[in-house]
Amino acid sequence: MDKIVDRPPASAPLAALTDAFQAMVARSRAEAPADCAERLDRLARLRAVVADNEERFRQAISADFGHRSAVETTIAEAMLVFSEIRHAAKHLKTWMAPQRVATALQFLPARNRLMPQPLGVVGIIAPWNYPLQLTLAPAIGAIAAGNRIIIKPSELVPHFSALLKETVAEKFDAGELLVTGVEDEVAKGFAHLPFDHLVFTGSTRVGRLVAEAAGRNLTPVTLELGGKSPAIIDASADLDEAAERIAYGKLLNAGQTCIAPDYVLVPESTMQAFAEKVRAAMRRMFGADPANKDYTSIISDRHYARLEALVAEAAQHGAKILQPAKADDPNWKAHRKFPPTLILGATEDMAVMREEIFGPVLPVLGTREPADAITFINRRDRPLALYWFGKDRAARDEVLTRTVSGGVTINDCLFHFAQTNQPMGGVGASGTGAYHGEWGFKTFSKLKPVFYRSKFNRLADLYPPYGGKIARLETMMRFMS
Repeated sequence: MDKIVDRPPASAPLAALTDAFQAMVARSRAEAPADCAERLDRLARLRAVVADNEERFRQAISADFGHRSAVETTIAEAMLVFSEIRHAAKHLKTWMAPQRVATALQFLPARNRLMPQPLGVVGIIAPWNYPLQLTLAPAIGAIAAGNRIIIKPSELVPHFSALLKETVAEKFDAGELLVTGVEDEVAKGFAHLPFDHLVFTGSTRVGRLVAEAAGRNLTPVTLELGGKSPAIIDASADLDEAAERIAYGKLLNAGQTCIAPDYVLVPESTMQAFAEKVRAAMRRMFGADPANKDYTSIISDRHYARLEALVAEAAQHGAKILQPAKADDPNWKAHRKFPPTLILGATEDMAVMREEIFGPVLPVLGTREPADAITFINRRDRPLALYWFGKDRAARDEVLTRTVSGGVTINDCLFHFAQTNQPMGGVGASGTGAYHGEWGFKTFSKLKPVFYRSKFNRLADLYPPYGGKIARLETMMRFMS
């Protein structure tokens, strides 16, 4: 049956999207699922989209940010996309094969199998902060699973979005993979389409709206959200090592990373020393010159002003601010680069400790007892990521056992995200569902259970008319159960 959109098209762009969606749904129902060779071909074409235009993507993303470090675009976007595609292509045949499932004794010699099938049409609502990687990573899983895909890029990266639309159209038929425009009507209407699965990466606030819209169609969702991801410095940690790694994790992409360490919990006795070490590490990496090409700009004036307000409010309420320059310094503001900032003495009632920061601002909070960090984290929404630094295995395992988060990196930041054999996903307010590698394949597949009955099985004894045979069969089944 054709799917029906729950609201009438309100504009030409939305009408075009609706028509493209319905055509894609019709093809997904009428045509046989893509075989392994076809899926591998689609993965190869997606790789070519990036490989053939890598420099153009770097330039487009930099134009959207005002300035984006070329190295960061390469290592945190293009290389991760290539790695995901290579991993999927290598394992696709195995993933697609029906899986053996044990059969209960009373049903032998029948057999069970799990048969992976594509869901149909997958929608992807992409973010702006890592537009290439966070747009294509879920698409890779959806392609591997044999789905057709429609991508809605972020309106905050118009140069990138236009380039992605152009380059994808050169390599893909509109019935395989389609990139929409970024018109406001498309953004508002996209989540209301009855996709077979919908992926959203972005803020928790918008994620709730997407989930509500998708829920009207009973569309399953994967929500990759954010939140306040903590870093814990144990008393056993090497402060120099921890400071350097947290500085990198915080300042990559100028802190505009959903899994960036949002704040640090450190023993009170070493809080000041640790903050100074982080400050020194930030300066070694990125200097104090806003023209530094390695340091990325904030995506928009609005986001810059939001960060200014967070820092100003913390200072007004007594927090100590460590910066190489004030955020309103014309030299920094002209480049829309926010000075790397540490906040000491932040309290729970400050906005900087209530909101996800999403920028190069790092509150450092002191703890009196090791258990204080666990208590502090558990009073809040489940974070997307958690980072622990130290050498005490018992203390480490206590944190791992007693806290719940989307993912964890021990003695570093961010790198759990890059593991293709591990799922990436949040929990609670930080998201739902997961992808990457085989986890992505399974997310975008229906693992259909199939029972193959054997002619030698006595299941016919269950049919009426009931008599002595059913009593004997019941006795046997109870014994076997």
